Amino acid sequence: MSRWKASGVYLLLSVAVAGVVLVFSLTVWYPWPLFEAAGGGGLIFILLGVDVVLGPFITLIIFKPGKKGLKFDLTVLASLQFAALVYGIHTVYLARPVYLVFTVDRFELVAAKDLDPQDLEKVTRDEFKRPPLGRPRYAAAVSPGDPGERSKILDSALQGKDLQMYPQYYVPYEQEAQNALRRAKNLSIILERDPGPVQLYLNSAARSQESVKFLPLSAPKKDAAVLLDAVSGAPLEIVLVNPW
Repeated sequence: MSRWKASGVYLLLSVAVAGVVLVFSLTVWYPWPLFEAAGGGGLIFILLGVDVVLGPFITLIIFKPGKKGLKFDLTVLASLQFAALVYGIHTVYLARPVYLVFTVDRFELVAAKDLDPQDLEKVTRDEFKRPPLGRPRYAAAVSPGDPGERSKILDSALQGKDLQMYPQYYVPYEQEAQNALRRAKNLSIILERDPGPVQLYLNSAARSQESVKFLPLSAPKKDAAVLLDAVSGAPLEIVLVNPW
């Protein structure tokens, strides 16, 4: 086998693995449009770039038919590439969105790495004791009744850790759906600004403009809008438009 053929075989195997990782990430951890809103594209690009490019490129350099120790070299290369892939997947896993949390007048996208294990130990509701392993869930964060706890959260918010990062104060979104609806805005605001994505949803769902409202979704890389049913407040869709 020539070095070019060996590199090509390695490339095909790498592309196959990369494809599986990409499909899984897009369908489970980073469902569209959260893939873009959460910045998953950058992480996946680095991960797949290393996996697809590194192994085949080095194989092209080191492969020589009949070379002494070639099997050992290829084994080491495969082991290093596998370790890099596992590390990359772990990084993508930690950065995955786990909750879309309604708080005050918006939704906040919360990633797994945003949740402190010590805070998770204080969670009393079973559904929030562990971040979901699959697709992100909707939740609502309710400010604690104790003035001292509220003061602590206020202080921590100044350092970047706001209410949505305290899972011990999460409740099912349905419990706060009507509060969210009272804060929701008329769809005409974003329809006038960027009608494409919103109108596409309305047409596909056979809904009228009046039957849908929205709240902003604050996300790490790109903010979006969460469309809500104008009667129940139930989340319908997320669209990539400027919600502000």
